[in-house]
Amino acid sequence: MTPPTTLVLWDVDQTLVDYRGLGRAWYAEALVTVLGIDLVHVPAFAGRTERGITVELLEAHGAAWTEEHVRRVHAELVSIAEAGRATMAERGRALPGAAAVVAALAGRPEVVQTLVTGNLPELAACKLAPLLPHHHLDLEVGGYGALSADRHVLVAAARAAAEAKYGTRFAADRVVVVGDTTHDVVGARHHGVVAVGVATGRDSAAELAAAGADVVLADLSDTGAVVAALLGWAGSPAGTRDGQLPSGA
Repeated sequence: MTPPTTLVLWDVDQTLVDYRGLGRAWYAEALVTVLGIDLVHVPAFAGRTERGITVELLEAHGAAWTEEHVRRVHAELVSIAEAGRATMAERGRALPGAAAVVAALAGRPEVVQTLVTGNLPELAACKLAPLLPHHHLDLEVGGYGALSADRHVLVAAARAAAEAKYGTRFAADRVVVVGDTTHDVVGARHHGVVAVGVATGRDSAAELAAAGADVVLADLSDTGAVVAALLGWAGSPAGTRDGQLPSGA
């Protein structure tokens, strides 16, 4: 069997799905349960990792953060998410075209799809399960938010895990990071991999382009154009990309 050649790394929130406000609610409950702290300081969530958010929250609320505190907060977040699984579909929505693009890429044997997300793996699975054909994503090889506050660390982790599992090397120009924030773009550019910005979150198309996105999409609604953009840029040498859709997209 021919090994895959292209690795697509999806962000979750505001790229594939919209659960706006849910992170704040989960953290408010977790802080009370774990440390008896009411949420007063609300951090920026967009593009951030659970580790970065948790450390900021603990420090801002006067709790001397430790690895044990971080682990306990994360465990409580997972518990809260699991308890709310039955109502997840009512609390969020798949963004336009997301399900169709994921399904279309699943039909390409040269492509492996997984996640690079600030979410914990359990939270990502909880959010995706009711809204998207997440079985098309290999969640086992994703890069997740407990690992580091830096997105580029997550990109490297996912790439290494995918290479180990599939017994192949994904060249930098065959690794595509897709996300809605400048954090996603900067994380991709750190490794010289392809950065695709999707302007469905708080960061504008202009901001994504200024951060170094190789291409910026308004959304994922045009399945053919999005697939062409993702696979057309894969294999394109760094420095030759001009932010326009590849030919035929």
